[in-house]
Amino acid sequence: MSITFYIAGAVAVAATVFTVTRLNVVHALLYLVISLLAVAVVFYTLGAPFLAALEVIIYAGAIMVLFVFVVMLLNLGKAEARAESALLKPSMWIGPGVLAAILIAELLYLLASGAGDAYPAGVIAPEQVGMALFGPYLLGVELASMLLLAGLVAAYHLGWRKPVQPEVR
Repeated sequence: MSITFYIAGAVAVAATVFTVTRLNVVHALLYLVISLLAVAVVFYTLGAPFLAALEVIIYAGAIMVLFVFVVMLLNLGKAEARAESALLKPSMWIGPGVLAAILIAELLYLLASGAGDAYPAGVIAPEQVGMALFGPYLLGVELASMLLLAGLVAAYHLGWRKPVQPEVR
């Protein structure tokens, strides 16, 4: 296996551990984005550039936007916003920045050396991905979609607040 595979895997594991252990939601989301990008690099090194692109577009893009909207929907108030801005120091960006820099350096190395053209198992075409997802893995795809729907409904339920009725005297 390529050294870039192992480095991207280590970055993915480290970022995932940081995602789970962070107490601040925004910091956990930053580490989750880095983890998803690292998994995309792993897919790319394994000969699946289409899956890598889907990982970036769907998960690191669309799903993370959904998570950010959930955080915004919760709207914890001015006191929480002040506490959040106090925590958002430049030193908080060191961890995600270092992990992202490792991934960018790996990607630049792969693109410059042409190593991404020599996949060990051959290139996986988009048609093969579609046939696999809607063939033997159809149940898994449907379960994942139901899980995402449940997460969306839960986020809406958590973010929704009943309007406060003024007291009538």
